[in-house]
Amino acid sequence: MPVITIANTKGGAGKTTAAVLIATELAQMGLHVTVFDSDPQHWFSQWFETARPRGTISLVNHVTASALEGHMRHMDRARDYYIIDLAGERNQLTATALAFSDLVLIPVQGAGMDAKGAAKILDILARIEAETGVAIPHSVLLSRVNPMVTTHSLLAIKGLLAQRGVDVLATPVIERAAFREMFDRGVTLHDMDVGKVSNLDKALQNARGLADEVMRHLPVRVVSTAPRKRPWQWGRAA
Repeated sequence: MPVITIANTKGGAGKTTAAVLIATELAQMGLHVTVFDSDPQHWFSQWFETARPRGTISLVNHVTASALEGHMRHMDRARDYYIIDLAGERNQLTATALAFSDLVLIPVQGAGMDAKGAAKILDILARIEAETGVAIPHSVLLSRVNPMVTTHSLLAIKGLLAQRGVDVLATPVIERAAFREMFDRGVTLHDMDVGKVSNLDKALQNARGLADEVMRHLPVRVVSTAPRKRPWQWGRAA
């Protein structure tokens, strides 16, 4: 059961948008997904309670580091994917989630603060590898990209990440009215009327393309009788 963690220590980077898009598209494919909402603002939970998405998504909220460790060590084998929507913080919960991950997605906008938040996640991943010898796969997800133009700041971020050898997903999250509507109205893309939401077809293509690329990074199901990796303790290398 692959664990996908969406992380950036800066709030507003697009973590919850990515979590909603990936979770709903996986569910549309008939896959069983559990989402852990660890953000104190509970953005995913608020959307979930209003949208009540059809399909196979379950939610765990009010997540702590110790509770998350318990869930990871006693995974439900009936679930196909676990998604962890982290808060914009650098703490033990962040470290625990990263240590249990099979893939870490790091949303980055064009803002410099987003890049700094991403760099902090990359630093934690490097420390985990140095301490445990486990290299956790990770990719940057460009978010809220202007559909008409690639901005200079985004090009600069791509260049910086390339210099550090960081993988960038080929599928960015494009700025679309439909993605804002998901949260404003508490619905999924699949519940919207194509005649009332501009470029809904393109938003749906974007969401499916993102989910497909994430799936290519991971097997549909990881079956193992071995225990999950022990969590990395924040204080050991902070």
